[in-house]
Amino acid sequence: MMTLQSILIQANVPVPKDIPLDLPLSHGLLVFLIIVSFLAHIIFVNLMLGGTLLTLWSEIKGLKNKDYDTLAHEIAKTITVNKSIAVVLGVAPLLCINTLYTIYFYSANALTGLMWIAIIPLVIIAFLLTYLHKYTWNALSNNKSLHLLIIALATLVFLFIPLIFLVNINLMLFPEKWNTVHGFISALLIPNVFPRYIHFICASLAVTGLFLFWYVGRKNYPFDEHFTTFTRYDLKKKAYSLTLGASLAQFLAGPLLLLTLPSKGMGWNLIGVILLGAAIAIPAMIWMYQAITGPKEHIDKNFWKVAIAMSITVVFMGSGRHIYRANALEPHQKLVAARTADFLKQSEDARLHPVEEKAELEIDPSLGAVAKGAALFKENCSACHAKDKKVVGPPMTEMVEIYHDNIEGLKQWIKAPGKKRPDFPQMPTLSQLSDDDRNELAKYILSIK
Repeated sequence: MMTLQSILIQANVPVPKDIPLDLPLSHGLLVFLIIVSFLAHIIFVNLMLGGTLLTLWSEIKGLKNKDYDTLAHEIAKTITVNKSIAVVLGVAPLLCINTLYTIYFYSANALTGLMWIAIIPLVIIAFLLTYLHKYTWNALSNNKSLHLLIIALATLVFLFIPLIFLVNINLMLFPEKWNTVHGFISALLIPNVFPRYIHFICASLAVTGLFLFWYVGRKNYPFDEHFTTFTRYDLKKKAYSLTLGASLAQFLAGPLLLLTLPSKGMGWNLIGVILLGAAIAIPAMIWMYQAITGPKEHIDKNFWKVAIAMSITVVFMGSGRHIYRANALEPHQKLVAARTADFLKQSEDARLHPVEEKAELEIDPSLGAVAKGAALFKENCSACHAKDKKVVGPPMTEMVEIYHDNIEGLKQWIKAPGKKRPDFPQMPTLSQLSDDDRNELAKYILSIK
C-alpha cells in the first residue's frame, strides 16, 4: 500500500530544504504559545469585524429608530479599541508561525504575492475609516448617507483582510498545490477556503453578541442616558439571540468545513477535540435559549457559565486547528527533514574533502616550445618577478646569468627555494607544480635574453 510520502514524491510536490537552525524555544512551548496567542488575537479580530458589521446594520436600522443609531454609536466606540488590541496581539502568533512553519508560511506568502503585501495598506485604510466614522458622528449627523458609506467601506475592507490571511494560512497546509497556484485568486478557489471563512464570520458575530451582552449590562454603564425606547433587557436579549443564532450557524458550517478539508489532516485526535469542544458549547446554547425565552429577571442567570463554556469551546477549536495543521504537514515535513539532512551531509563532506578547482592556463601558441612555461610563469611568478627589473624578487635576466647552463639547478631552486640575499624576501615554495611544470617553467626562464 502506498504511503502518503510516496504519493507526494510521485506527484512532484516541491520539497525545499529547511533552514538548519535550532528553534529559539522548545517545540512544545512554541506550539503552546501559537495556540494561546492566536486565540487571544482572534477574539479581538472577531470583536473588530463583528462590531463593524453590527455597527453598519444598527446604523441602517437607526435611520428609522433613533435607539438603533445610538446602539451603532456605542458599538463604534469599541471598534477602534478592539482593532488596536487585535493588531498588538497578532505579533506573537505571527512570530510563532514564522518560527515553526517558516518554509510553509513564506511559500504561501510568495504564491499570493501582491495581495499579501496589500494587507498593510488595506489595514491602514480600514483603521483610518473607522476613526473617521467614529469622530465624525456628530459632524455628519445631517449627512447619514456619507456617514454610512464610510462604515460600509470599512466593513468591506475588514471583511477582505481576514480572507487574505485565511487563504495564506490555508495554502501553507497544501504543498501539493503549490505547483498549481498562480496568485491569490487560484488560492482562493481551494475548496475549503469559503467554508472556513463562513465559519469565521459566524464566530465573529457570536463573540460580538456575547461581548455586547456584557457591555450594556455593566452596572456602571449609563444605559438610561443613551437609550429612550430600548430597555437593558431588550439589548441583552438581542445580543444573546445574535450569539445563539451565530453559534447554530457554526454548528451547520462546521461539518461542511470538515467535509471540504482533505483527509490527510484528519485523525482521531482531531475528531475528539472538535467533538469535545462542540459538546461543551451545547449547554451554553441551551442556557442562552432559556434566558431568551424565560422570564426577564432570569436573563443574567447563566451569563458567566455561558461565557466560560464558549471560551473553552474556542480553546478546543483553536487546538483542533493546530492538530489538523500538524497532521497535514507531517508527511511533507519528513521529506523536508530528509532532504535537509542529505544537504547537511553533503555540505559536511565538501568541507572535509574540498575539491580544488584549477584554472586552465592561458597558453599563447605563438611562443612555441616555451608557451606552456610562459603561461606557468604568468600564473605563478609574475607577481614577484619581471624580465629585467627587480619587483619583489630578482629579475629574470639575473636568473639566466646564474643558471644559463644549469636547468636542473633552476628546477631544484623552484621546487625548494632558499634565501641567499638579505635584501630579498624568502621565496615561497611552489610545491603545487609538477616536475613537468617546473621543467617547462625553467625552460622558459632560461630562454629570456
